[in-house]
Amino acid sequence: MQAEVERIIEIIRPAIQADEGDIDLVDVDESTGIVTVELHGACVTCPASTQTLKAGIERIMRDRVPGVTEVVEVNALGMSEMPVSL
Repeated sequence: MQAEVERIIEIIRPAIQADEGDIDLVDVDESTGIVTVELHGACVTCPASTQTLKAGIERIMRDRVPGVTEVVEVNALGMSEMPVSL
């Protein structure tokens, strides 16, 4: 799974770089299917980065890599950005 995730990141990276951002793979948890990435550059301050992450990167990963269930981002502190349950 890790190799496939890396391959997909290399495919989508030019689109992210075209908007002055970048993406790095941090971890692939094969038992849960959670892929952790770190966004850089313009992605850090972009208000649409969450939309890009979920509707773009996560959708592509789930469609093309069997077993991927979610893509999450680490913030500058190295913590996962997890949704807050109400």
